[in-house]
Amino acid sequence: MTATLRPAPVAVTATAEALDLVRSARRGPRRRHLLVVGGLAVLLFLAFSARVLLGDYTITVPDFFRILAGADIPGAGYILMESKLPRAVLALLAGLALGVAGALFQTTLRNPLASPDIIGVNLGASALAVVAIALWGWHGLSVSAAAIVGAVGVALVVRLVAGTHGGHRLILVGIGAAAATQSVIQYVFTRVDEYDAQLVLRWLTGSVNGVDWSTIRLLAVALALMLPVTWWFARSLRISELGDDAAAGLGVSSARGQLLLLAGVLLCAVSVAAAGPIAFVSFLAGPIARGLNAGRTTLLGSALAGAVTVVSADYVGDYLIPDTNLPVGVVTGAVGAPFLLWLLARGRTGRRAA
Repeated sequence: MTATLRPAPVAVTATAEALDLVRSARRGPRRRHLLVVGGLAVLLFLAFSARVLLGDYTITVPDFFRILAGADIPGAGYILMESKLPRAVLALLAGLALGVAGALFQTTLRNPLASPDIIGVNLGASALAVVAIALWGWHGLSVSAAAIVGAVGVALVVRLVAGTHGGHRLILVGIGAAAATQSVIQYVFTRVDEYDAQLVLRWLTGSVNGVDWSTIRLLAVALALMLPVTWWFARSLRISELGDDAAAGLGVSSARGQLLLLAGVLLCAVSVAAAGPIAFVSFLAGPIARGLNAGRTTLLGSALAGAVTVVSADYVGDYLIPDTNLPVGVVTGAVGAPFLLWLLARGRTGRRAA
């Protein structure tokens, strides 16, 4: 005679309750993430609409779509297609790229100061672009290519000098590299003639004004190719936050982190090549998105936060002071510098020492 063993009902009930608890715990962060992304998307839509439709010359929504469809409306068509819309589109694309780049740096290196602004990537792009304009006589896409090479070159130098360390050592090396490239910019600026002075100033401050549609299309194509690849490699980004040893134990190699840093450098480089070094956007976007998302990293939220920051700053810079058009980099710098001081004052400069 054989006895049939049956699982205890208590154990089955406990397992079901545990599964329900896990599902409930996962639904909360997902719901918050969707709310954050949705709210930032709405803010971006409102900021973009205000930048395109409002201002000194108001364009109605029907006229906007008529002009996009090819209608010739005297005055409105030129203002929309040659001034308002290209500035808004470039600000949106540059903000997306800088927001993602900042989040990649800060999360991979586990330090909120590790943004392309702080470690000299932006200034490296600007330095070589200014040299190309003032000393080599380059213009157009060749200057943009020089900016990309400058950004990648400074990033490689900083990484090689800092070694495998993240944290404060990489930040200090980056600050030193930024100071060196800044001295190059200041020297070259003394050699520039009046004709190229405006171009040089654009590379020093960051501006979305006066950029043609061909440059915007190239930036859009570059982001369309780079952002999906970056998202693919960034699937393990949260595991990388646990540290190199823990990430390796969970099957995430350090090479993936290096690829994410390279992706961040390239995203920053193409943005700077199109719009110049827009200050502190990479630095601001990540903390804003994490704060809204309860401290969790979100690349999509950082991208949207960066785009909202640049589009809004461009609108403010254009209309804050009557008859004065401030470059967008001036506005973002005025906002980002106090935030940096506040972050330093609170001591939240990193999760670990180098």
